[in-house]
Amino acid sequence: MNRKPLWLVLFTGHCRFSLRGRVYPAILPVPGHAVNGKVFKGLTDRELHVFDLFEDEEYVKKTVEDTSEKSLVYAYIWANEGDPDLYGEWDYEEWRKVHLKEYLEMTREFMEELGQF
Repeated sequence: MNRKPLWLVLFTGHCRFSLRGRVYPAILPVPGHAVNGKVFKGLTDRELHVFDLFEDEEYVKKTVEDTSEKSLVYAYIWANEGDPDLYGEWDYEEWRKVHLKEYLEMTREFMEELGQF
């Protein structure tokens, strides 16, 4: 999409988990935790549709409150809270070292399959 996120986001009551056999994390509601991320603004309907396709049925798009900006944003929440592949809190730095290259390849292949960008 060649877009850069515009600001950092923090939403409380959620936690990011690692998933066995996957190069991406899952976000689930967990009291007492918080998830940080980045927000894209001004996405077109087409771009939102691409995000929905990418996240697939494994995630549910929900509106959450960005507590740092006091605004509502979309987040993709893992649909299966009882997934046996969930384990431990996801660590960005570890992910970056171990999985970033594979993740970028996966996203590149996804975009090529779409043939839209």
